[in-house]
Amino acid sequence: MPSPLPETAHLIENETGTQTLIGYVVDVSDPDGRGRVWLDIGPQHTNRHNVLHGGIATAVLDNACGTTASLTVDAAGKAPFLTISMNVQFVAPARAGTRVTATGRVVGGGRSTLFIAADLVDENDRLIATASGVFKRVPKEKLK
Repeated sequence: MPSPLPETAHLIENETGTQTLIGYVVDVSDPDGRGRVWLDIGPQHTNRHNVLHGGIATAVLDNACGTTASLTVDAAGKAPFLTISMNVQFVAPARAGTRVTATGRVVGGGRSTLFIAADLVDENDRLIATASGVFKRVPKEKLK
């Protein structure tokens, strides 16, 4: 199992219905501005081939990208961004009993629209999937 988290870890858990349903954890602890999302894969996350379901992997990658976008304007990682588009490439399988971690990185964009990429790796840093997408900040007037 992965090493314990540092005491300074800032985790977001059970914030949304989707997060509670899937069980991923958002980590905004690292000062590098990259959102991290991890998931301990259980049997409920696997497909008929007993590997991580692509839809679950995509949700984890999407949240890492969105959190990374949010961190560009909010140190708590909670400023809302919407996914405009996202492409995912599946590279290797991950099985139940494994922790996977997605880490996002800003690769371009401007004030309201960002281009973000993310990698999903397992506990051994084996690449499971990659994603790239376009994310738009939700204007403050739309939040009311």
